[in-house]
Amino acid sequence: MATRITIDPITRIEGHLRVDVEVQNGRVSKAWSSGQMWRGVEQILLGRDPRDAWAITQRICGVCTTVHAVASVRSIESALDLEVPLNAQYIRNMIVTAHALHDHIVHFYHLSALDWVDVVSALKANPAKTAQLAESLSDWEGNSRHVFEDVQNRLKTFVGSGQLGPFTNGYWGHPAMKLTPEVNLLAVAHYLQALEVQRYANKIVAVLGSKSPHIQNMAVGGVSNPINLNSQSVLSIERLLLVKEMIDKLGVFIRNCYLVDVSAIGAFYADWTKHGAGITDYLSIPDVPMDTKSTRFMMPGGYIKGGDLATYKPIGGSHDPYFRQGVAESVKHAWYSYANGPGALHPWKGETTPDYTDFQDEGKYSWVKSPTFYGKPAQVGPLANVLCGVAAGHQPTITHLNRVIETVDSLSGTKLPLSALHSTIGRHAARAVRAAVVHESLQANWQALMDNIGKGDTRTFNRPTFPKGEIMGVGTHEAPRGVLSHWSVIKDGKIANYQAVVPTTWNAAPRNEDDHIGPYEAALMDNPVADPERPLEVLRTVHSFDPCLACAVHLTDTEHKTVVQVKAL
Repeated sequence: MATRITIDPITRIEGHLRVDVEVQNGRVSKAWSSGQMWRGVEQILLGRDPRDAWAITQRICGVCTTVHAVASVRSIESALDLEVPLNAQYIRNMIVTAHALHDHIVHFYHLSALDWVDVVSALKANPAKTAQLAESLSDWEGNSRHVFEDVQNRLKTFVGSGQLGPFTNGYWGHPAMKLTPEVNLLAVAHYLQALEVQRYANKIVAVLGSKSPHIQNMAVGGVSNPINLNSQSVLSIERLLLVKEMIDKLGVFIRNCYLVDVSAIGAFYADWTKHGAGITDYLSIPDVPMDTKSTRFMMPGGYIKGGDLATYKPIGGSHDPYFRQGVAESVKHAWYSYANGPGALHPWKGETTPDYTDFQDEGKYSWVKSPTFYGKPAQVGPLANVLCGVAAGHQPTITHLNRVIETVDSLSGTKLPLSALHSTIGRHAARAVRAAVVHESLQANWQALMDNIGKGDTRTFNRPTFPKGEIMGVGTHEAPRGVLSHWSVIKDGKIANYQAVVPTTWNAAPRNEDDHIGPYEAALMDNPVADPERPLEVLRTVHSFDPCLACAVHLTDTEHKTVVQVKAL
């Protein structure tokens, strides 16, 4: 007999996500992913000036602000076929890559690590042995015995006071926890250090974008940053050098902590390379444009079918007909309705009309639509990005991935194949790899901006002109969680339709028009669950996607009666 578990809402994410699973013989046999909050921003945009869309779409999320801003202006520029000055491209690229680094660091250390790290176990660690282990892995300055002793004493103070601060209510002592006390202490120390490091990325966004979250410098046609290396009131040499200092600090942490910590946890949890694959059709979009027409990119994108890298088909950008024609959204199992009845719609013809019902296992059960690529669900995110990078021969991706794999192999004593990335733990490895690649891109764009200014070019904006009649555009961005696309229809200078197909729409999708399950649901199938009252393993797989949907967890039986209240940090 199957046991029904409902986790509502999933914590340590952004937004309101409910996940239901049926567990049989200790394994997930059925799964439902349900978005529990309606956004409705598409409706707010109707009839507005397209130049204002980027400021409004940032409010889709309090975390993913810059990504919606850049996808939005790119969408309007696409409709206008408007070029963007090189300086504006570089500044935009620096903002979104810095934002991505902030997102990746926070996700691993502060949102997901506690699924794998037993904080209470760190109290039993030997700080000297922890330091010896840490120093064998990297030369990070925060790996000294003194640091680990200090962290352990702080934990003892928390426990002695009857509180664990940010570590309260974790699944400590869970049978699925495998790390030694020393590795747990190492991870807790880096958790605390990452709180400081992530600020550097946010400061870069704030310096270039005027504030963070919700940057203020974006504009259709470029950015509003005046460049004058001798003025203190605009983008000056002092501010650019401050940005460079923070870029360098981020790089040291990523190389010496993030990549190493993910590798170490991956080695201890190598069995989790067998769980969480789910949908292995992968979609990514090229990004970090390095020309005014957005046709030349630092990072490739494409589509991989069935996890087979030999099937890789490159995507040239948002202008590529292969991408433009392949995207559609179904609402058969979502709380929306289409005017003409059943069938998926292309985003340019998309509708956002709410049609709420109760949670129906076989009917409608989510506020998330179901996107498909040529009729099939696709997984998006860092794993898709990294696999497409490998298939495309992108050397930075290959270099950093090889380093992670070599470290895992060395620590585990076994050689893991590339196919091990199709998994819960593989998504974490891919996110760390992408962080390292993104950091290199951030460095390169800083240098490109400095070099271009050095040539005497200080332009940052091309003025848009809106024609009469109807035009359509799509703006894309390979956001921290995957492919983001904003689809705009503009009529006589006003927005006539607007659809945002976000990464979590792809991954958290309910069943589609053909009743195929979405990536979250597919990844949960056959997931182990040792203790239904502490469904840690379910959280591990869901968190590995970095959901952008949030807070206090409960369980119900098949009659939807509350059985037990569960709090998860």
